Amino acid sequence: MFSHELDGPGEKMDDLGAQEQAVLDLIAANPFAGQQDIATALGIARSTVAAHIVQLVNKGYILGRGYVLPASKRMICIGGAVLDRKYHAKKDLIFGTSNPVDGYRSFGGVARNVAENLVRLGVDVSFVSIVGDDETGRSLVRHLRDLGADVSQVITTTERPTAEYAAILDLNNDLVLGIADMEIFDLFSPSYLDRFWPHLASATWVFIDCNLPAATIAALMSRKQGARFKLAVDTVSSPKSARLPKDLSGIDLLFTNHDEANTMLGITDADKRLRPKEAAAALRAAGASEVIVTMGAHGFAVATESGVATMRSVPARAVDITGAGDAMIAGTMYKVLSGDPVPHAARTGALLATLTTESESSVHPDLSPRFLTAGMYRIPA
Repeated sequence: MFSHELDGPGEKMDDLGAQEQAVLDLIAANPFAGQQDIATALGIARSTVAAHIVQLVNKGYILGRGYVLPASKRMICIGGAVLDRKYHAKKDLIFGTSNPVDGYRSFGGVARNVAENLVRLGVDVSFVSIVGDDETGRSLVRHLRDLGADVSQVITTTERPTAEYAAILDLNNDLVLGIADMEIFDLFSPSYLDRFWPHLASATWVFIDCNLPAATIAALMSRKQGARFKLAVDTVSSPKSARLPKDLSGIDLLFTNHDEANTMLGITDADKRLRPKEAAAALRAAGASEVIVTMGAHGFAVATESGVATMRSVPARAVDITGAGDAMIAGTMYKVLSGDPVPHAARTGALLATLTTESESSVHPDLSPRFLTAGMYRIPA
C-alpha cells in the first residue's frame, strides 16, 4: 500500500529521470497501484518498474518496501545519547578532596538534545543512536518516544553500557570539569547506514554530531551525494572535530565553536588563531556551504555565500550553560526548516540557547512554539 504526503502528483523533481518521475507520479496518484499496474500504464517491463522503485528508495522519494512516500518536512538527528550527571558546587571547589554539591541527572547528548528541542517545537523528528541494553538506555529512548519522536531506528547493544557524561559546575555555574564514557559510539559502524538508509534518504535535513566514528561520518557524507537531504553537522569538541574530513564538501551547515574551528583548520598556536569571522570564512573555503562559529556569551559568526557577519548573543540570566550549544543548533534548524535563511535562523537559535541556560535542564522543560515566540523580543536588533 502507498500513502501520499508530498505536494501532489505531477510535481517535478530535478534529480529524477523521465521514467522515474512517471513511476513516482503514478504511485502518488494511486496508493494501491502494483508494479504490474504501473508497468502496463507506462508501457514498460515490470522489471524496469522494480529498478526505478529501487532508485526512488535510494533517493529518498519512497520509504522502503512499503513504498510509503515521505512527509514534506522531516528532520533526522543522529549521534550522542547520554545520561548527564550535573553537580553544582555549594562552595568554592577545592581539588584533591571531597566537595559538597547539589546533584542532578537528566538525559543528554548533542543529537539527543537537538532532537528533544525540535520535537518540543513541533517538528517531525526521527532520532538515531546506539544505547546499551540497560535501564538507562530504555528510559532514554522511552522519554523521546513519549514526547513524539520516532525512535524506531535506535540501535541497542549488549557490548557496552549507555553513554554517561558528568559535569562539575562552580559557584558561577561555569563548567570546571567534564568526564565522559562514550565508547559505545565506537560501535556505530558504517554498516548501520545500510539498515536505515531509506529512512535517512527521505529526510529534508539530517543532523549528525561528531560522537559518530570518523569512518561512519565519511561514509554518510559520501553516500549523501546520491540523496536529496541536506546535512548539518556539529563538531562537539576539539578532539572530535578531527573526525571530519579535511574536505568539508557535502556539509550544508556546519556548527562549531571558536576553539573547534581553529582545531579543524590546523591552528594550534594561540598567537595565530583566526578570529571567528575569519575561521567561518576559512571553513566555507574548505567546502562547507554555510558555517556558524559560536563564542558563547560573546556572540557568533555566520558565513554564507553572501558573506560573513558577526552577531550578538541574547543576554542571559544563566543558571546552567549545559545544553546551550545544542539549543543553538535546534533553534537554528527549526527556523531553517520553516524556510528562513541561516543568518536569520541563527538569531532564533541564539535566543533558544539563552532560554536554555536560564533553566536547570539541558532542554528547557517549558519549550514550545508559543514559549519561544514569547521570548522573541529579547533578540538584539
